[in-house]
Amino acid sequence: MQQRDRRNVLTSGVAGTVVASSLLTGGAAQSQPAPKTFVLVHGAWHGGWCWRDVAAALRQQGHRVTTPTQTGLGERKHLLSKDITLDTFTADIVNHIEAEELSDVILVGHSFAGTTITGAADRLGTRIRHLVYLDSLIIQNGNNPFSVLPPDVVASRRKLVAEQGQGFFLPNPSPSVFGIPDGHPGYDWVRRRMTPHPASTFESPLNLKNPIGNGRPCTYIQCTNPVYAPMEGVRQWVKKQKGWTWLEIATGHDAMVLAPDELARMLGTID
Repeated sequence: MQQRDRRNVLTSGVAGTVVASSLLTGGAAQSQPAPKTFVLVHGAWHGGWCWRDVAAALRQQGHRVTTPTQTGLGERKHLLSKDITLDTFTADIVNHIEAEELSDVILVGHSFAGTTITGAADRLGTRIRHLVYLDSLIIQNGNNPFSVLPPDVVASRRKLVAEQGQGFFLPNPSPSVFGIPDGHPGYDWVRRRMTPHPASTFESPLNLKNPIGNGRPCTYIQCTNPVYAPMEGVRQWVKKQKGWTWLEIATGHDAMVLAPDELARMLGTID
């Protein structure tokens, strides 16, 4: 009798543990954020490689992440030519999203890629969930990137193209241009991987059929330490827009290299 009672107590205890464990597990599952789909687009002279650590951190959060490389850059540097335009870059991302059958996409563009994600959202409409401009260029329909950059920057880059870029590409700058100091662990990594950028993308117009963002939610993230001076005009435009979210991250222009975990946490909060 005593043995049977003891067995009942043990059985009840195990059952209680199972119930409690189920409740705890259920609560934890409910607290997990729903997985999201990110497409991370690199800027000038870079490639999909630059998102390595951010992509890994987002995947650890349970999200789906892709990091396409634009035509003529990174592992696609063999395609570099004078014929690459902003339409080419837009097609790169539109085709990537369609080929991967992605939807509800949080589309992130760093620096020069602000033009690319604007163009892609213009064509893809509701397949885009949210646009995130990371310290990036934003231009209006019919304009080109040189139209919003400071005149001294434009003159300097045109001179580089003529004198060192064979008339059709911009040679690689130092990683320090992107806020990565010499001696930083990422300095040599970025220097080794950068590739010349097609100059024609700075001169060609962005062709849009809809207002910037195409009605999708937009967030601008400014890198504040140090501030990337060429984007000042863009930042002032963004601050005048109604409905945009403004965020800041205290790092240099290449935030994905300098503060990947912090950037991933910030991106993970975007709906």
